[in-house]
Order: sequence, then C-alpha cells, then structure tokens
Amino acid sequence: MDLSGPFYMSEEGYEKLKAELHKLKYTDRPAVVQDIKTAREHGDLSENAEYDAAKEAQTHLERQIGELEYKIVHAKIVKRDEVAKGKAYLFAEVTVIDLDDDEEEVYTLVAPDEVNLDENHISIKSPIGQGLLGKEAGDEVTIQVPAGTLKYKITKIK
Repeated sequence: MDLSGPFYMSEEGYEKLKAELHKLKYTDRPAVVQDIKTAREHGDLSENAEYDAAKEAQTHLERQIGELEYKIVHAKIVKRDEVAKGKAYLFAEVTVIDLDDDEEEVYTLVAPDEVNLDENHISIKSPIGQGLLGKEAGDEVTIQVPAGTLKYKITKIK
C-alpha cells in the first residue's frame, strides 16, 4: 500500500475511513485480544497453532490500524464544488468512446480509497485514471494498461 500522502478524498470517503478505524480499534481489536487470551489458556505456546494464528491476526490488524490512522492524519478533503470544471480531475464523471470498438464508457475519477468498480469509480492513480487526468472533452488519449493499449476519445466531462 502506498503511504505517500497527501491523501485526497471526499468527505464521504474520509468519514468511511474513520468508521472503519473505529470498528478495527473497538470491535476487532478486543476480539483478537480475547482470541489470544483463549489460546494462551490451552497451554504450551510453542506448539499452539491457535495462538500463532491469533498473534498473526493481531499483527495484521495493528498494521491496518496504523495505515488508517496515517491516512486520516494526512487526508486532504476535496469538496466537489472546488474542483476545476471542464477537465478530468478528482470526482469528474468522464464519458469516453473506445476508438477500437466504438463502445461508450463512463468513469468517475476518485481517490484510491474510494474505488468502486461496480459503479465504474476508478482511482486517479490507476492507469486509466492517470491517462484521463487533466484532459478535456474532445481530447483523444492512448492509455497503456496491463491488458494492452486503450484508445479513447473523451466526449463529455461532468
């Protein structure tokens, strides 16, 4: 995970991170502590797979908590009405035509923590997101993705 900030996000995304952090700290952490306590009660820790699994879960959980705390401290909330209009920037809904198959796609550019592929919300750090950033309606772009090359014409930015 890339922890080089700042972390641009919407207010909704920021609140979602705070809720996730709260759950990890006040629901998941006590459960893992209880799992460790229960496993300790089973005796010899050197051959206790349950204890090892619980300690590994604790390590993973603490890493998640640390990452979320860092992101929250370094978050830069961007209000949708403060983003430049007419260009593909954070929160822009970008309509493109695939120049190879004439199919239309609509992407919404979002912060990495707000990606939702079911709704075509793509990260501004993804190859497509980076290829569209700063472009305007009428621009043609060629974007290198892992599966090959995409050629788009931007038809609308909202």
